[in-house]
Amino acid sequence: MFSFHRSLASLFAFSIFTSLVAKEPITLSEVIPKNSLRQGHFWTPDEANLEMKALAKTWDDRASWERRASSIREGILKGLHWDWMPKVEGDFRPIIHSRKKMDGYFVENIAIQSFPGFYITGNLYLPAEPKKRNPAILNPHGHASDKRVMEDVQKRCAVFARMGAIAFAYDMVGYAESTQVNHKMPIAALLQAWNSTRVLEYLLSRPDVDSERIGMTGGSGGGTQTFVLTAIDDRITVSAPVVQVSAHFFGGCVCESGMAIHESDSHGTNNVEFAAMAAPRPLMIVSDGADWTRNSPRIEYPYIQSVYALFDAEHKAEHVHLHGEGHDYGYSKRSAVYPFFAFHLGLSYKRIPYDNGFDESFVTILPPDDLYVFNEAHPRPGDALIGDEAVMEYLGFSDDR
Repeated sequence: MFSFHRSLASLFAFSIFTSLVAKEPITLSEVIPKNSLRQGHFWTPDEANLEMKALAKTWDDRASWERRASSIREGILKGLHWDWMPKVEGDFRPIIHSRKKMDGYFVENIAIQSFPGFYITGNLYLPAEPKKRNPAILNPHGHASDKRVMEDVQKRCAVFARMGAIAFAYDMVGYAESTQVNHKMPIAALLQAWNSTRVLEYLLSRPDVDSERIGMTGGSGGGTQTFVLTAIDDRITVSAPVVQVSAHFFGGCVCESGMAIHESDSHGTNNVEFAAMAAPRPLMIVSDGADWTRNSPRIEYPYIQSVYALFDAEHKAEHVHLHGEGHDYGYSKRSAVYPFFAFHLGLSYKRIPYDNGFDESFVTILPPDDLYVFNEAHPRPGDALIGDEAVMEYLGFSDDR
């Protein structure tokens, strides 16, 4: 049954992915109805507790949950105006250079085309002893100007690669090298979800990637990107959103809640249900005691477990709560995710040194200049669209604010 559900969702996503851009411009007031946005701390924790109880009454068996999940998926795609994006099949035009041999892994600088004139910038971390077909892990990140090249992202991607996965770390729009637009431009949520889909499609196009073993993980805003893509695309087979799954908090940035993905005339939901839509695929949520995920053991995770129970898959949903920690993707969070991905993606955690915990000291932290894609020797392509207005105009969005 799961394979059918997965194929159906993938077919739906593919049909939308290949649709043509509409000829007439659409205005932002049409795209982003202000009364349909659930943003920031939209509810209090008390209100969220009651809302989760109310949502649980909207389904009572697997069939009714799957109908609800299908409605939510449709709501996300409509809220993002997914069908407004241009027809792109393949055509990644990868720019790959500066391969660096490290201790048990390689690092490459990469850019791929998201759509004509718009580029996704990042790094590929590759196992030093690859197999013919390897698992792959998407690694979006949260809000920081140079987060993709920061120590925590480098460490987790290097560990994934040394365990045997191909890890792709890529920039949030508007940060690091993704400077063709500003981060808080009006359709940032669409661009980020689209970019993640294109990273997924690129990885699936590689002959050295096993399409049945695709993971995704990110912290904070990277967690949002993780549960959104996992909800709309069943080709993500293992998911680990970190410090972001909350019943009352809907994301504090336009890239997370600036488009009507949580509410419309036909649906109303929150990020807990987005995460639960991974069922019955393996899911780990990681929470802490010092942000909006502090109630996860009592509110968010029980709801997710009840959904997984419909599939007799309670063992595939895991939760790590670090009550004494804060909002980050630090060592404790990473060391929880490592064995989870190792088990479900068939990686070898024994390739990582261990001394009362996973030892990441083999990772060499590279300076940003070594990880940037575009430089004097490898300039950004001349067809790059520059500026929010240029990108939106190309896609057919008109700013009437």
